[in-house]
Amino acid sequence: MRLRGVRGSRNIEDRRRMGGGGKAGIGGVGLLVVLAIGYFTGIDITPVLNQLPQQQSTPREPTAGEERAAEFSAQVLATTETVWERIFPEQVGKDYTPPVMVLYSGVTQSQCGGASGATGPFYCPADNKAYLDTDFFATLEQQLGAKGDFAAAYVIAHEVAHHVQNELGILGKVNQMRQSASEREANALTVRLELQADCLSGVWAQSVQGMLEPGDVDEALNAAKRIGDDYLQKRAGRVPQPHTFTHGTSAQRSSWFAKGYESGQMESCDTFGAAEL
Repeated sequence: MRLRGVRGSRNIEDRRRMGGGGKAGIGGVGLLVVLAIGYFTGIDITPVLNQLPQQQSTPREPTAGEERAAEFSAQVLATTETVWERIFPEQVGKDYTPPVMVLYSGVTQSQCGGASGATGPFYCPADNKAYLDTDFFATLEQQLGAKGDFAAAYVIAHEVAHHVQNELGILGKVNQMRQSASEREANALTVRLELQADCLSGVWAQSVQGMLEPGDVDEALNAAKRIGDDYLQKRAGRVPQPHTFTHGTSAQRSSWFAKGYESGQMESCDTFGAAEL
């Protein structure tokens, strides 16, 4: 992705020097608190991270690689601001207010509860902030096999897409529906929410195609496949259980991203009206 000359967003809150406790695994307190809120959207990679050695996080200066990741994140966030500030008036008829992105290392707190690197990037609608542990980019490439800068950009765009959903009132409506639904029904609603965010990420990608390099879209499609529920459960040595899925299969995630990319229209992302996903 060609980002030379792109100024980083000012909507960055850098908490990386604050330190924190160890990274939680699948049973970590941070993850349990966040999931208990029920109003949380992100990329849950705990089936993979639970297999890795736990690390301790203490206050320290970010490495050169982490500083590059922070700069990259700020630049990608700036592109989402440019895109959605244009698309909202054109396609929705309203102004767009961008989110703040919190960069952290290890663990942090949000108004949706505590979280750790084990939860993956996430968006908290209660404070309108997207949260990103800068170590996640290394995990994305080294542990999940999703290589390339546009794979990382897609992850950021996906979390911003959850903010887009919040701006449209979709997150609030889905959360209300989840309150009175069974666990299976609530999971199915969450899948549609996540796939819509993938589609909206594709709309963003179509809008920045002038910045794309050969292979970038393939990197995003591969990343979408690598964070599908079925892929992550298989990689963790489990038999995929569709009724437990909360983000969609690899095929669904890549398909909906492609749908948004090909159309460039938000209306093509109606996963809740789709008979089949």
